[in-house]
Amino acid sequence: MSSAHTWRPFAMDVGLAAVVAAMLSLTVIATPAAGALDLVAVLIGSAALVVWRRAPLVTLAIGTVCMLVYAGHAQPGPPAAFPVLVAVFGAVRAGYRLLPALAGAVFLGASLAANLADAAGSDSQVVVQQTTLLLGWFLAAGVTGTVTRHRQAYVEAAEQRALEAERTREEVARRRAGEERLRIARELHDSLTHSISVIKVQAGVAVHLARKRGDEVPAALLAIQEAGADAMRELRATLEVLREDDPPENSAEDGAEDEAADGSADEQRASGLDRLDDLVDRARSTGLPATVTVSGARRELPAEVDRAAYRIVQEALTNVSRHAGGAAATVRIDYGGEELVVQVDDDGEASQDAPPVPGVGLLGMRERVTALGGRLRAEPRTEGGFTVRASLPLREPSGETLGRSS
Repeated sequence: MSSAHTWRPFAMDVGLAAVVAAMLSLTVIATPAAGALDLVAVLIGSAALVVWRRAPLVTLAIGTVCMLVYAGHAQPGPPAAFPVLVAVFGAVRAGYRLLPALAGAVFLGASLAANLADAAGSDSQVVVQQTTLLLGWFLAAGVTGTVTRHRQAYVEAAEQRALEAERTREEVARRRAGEERLRIARELHDSLTHSISVIKVQAGVAVHLARKRGDEVPAALLAIQEAGADAMRELRATLEVLREDDPPENSAEDGAEDEAADGSADEQRASGLDRLDDLVDRARSTGLPATVTVSGARRELPAEVDRAAYRIVQEALTNVSRHAGGAAATVRIDYGGEELVVQVDDDGEASQDAPPVPGVGLLGMRERVTALGGRLRAEPRTEGGFTVRASLPLREPSGETLGRSS
């Protein structure tokens, strides 16, 4: 709660107490029968109004006693009831009923008895009329306090319902998102796992038979075998991400099923820059000349940054192989003080006069970088070819200096 909301009611209560004290002090001065005791009683009773919100019963007790002293001695009439009226309102607003009613009855009864004792003839009728008017004011104060209490309860209940509705909407949205993730995971598992497993197994059998016969294993066949293993590992990592909120029994069942298909637990790890050499070696096995340079203070990267950097290099090398046949690629990884820079250049035929049309791969690459708060530049180079440069912010600048070329 802000300081303005904390101090504003208190300031209003202080102002109310000051106004009532000033008004009643004037009545004390204007009343011939009033003395110093009445002035003290008025000031104390008015000062008690400062805490009528936080301590309504304290205000009710002090205000009633002090105003009874003032009313019984000076007999000022209705003005003496003002602090008691406010106290009754505050007590009823706080949820009390018996004590405010008792305080109002005591004040009215004592005031009526004191005024009637000194009144005679027609003055008695005036005293009764004033007491009746005060009774109406006390009833109005009680009714107003009750209405205010119910209104506060209604507002609090409405706010609670709004919060509950918002929480329910968020839970429904999360549940639907989780259900959709599980549906996608099941579709990927059912449609791709079997096909990739068949490719990997058949490639492994072909490699085994070739080696058994003493033949040289074609590089393309080895690349297919390795790509199949990598695809299976990537698919499992994706399924784990999609099923991260799945019940344990379902995850265990699917995990056992995948282990039966290809039982290497190490292959289930998500790809990161620790697999950069394997990625570049596979690109070389397809005939793409590629070099890698890593520099800067190498460190343990956040998982999202590590994975995004790997994917950027993977997509960039794939694009070079598909769209820049015969070109060579250069991969640079720079661990800066506050960001990781990933850059892939090729010397293909792309030019600034005829830039390639961005595809889904570049779009996904840009989405990854943007989600991490980084920057991406993917465009033809001035000297020919294409460059992809991503700057990814780092949160933990620690590690050892490493410079390596291959």
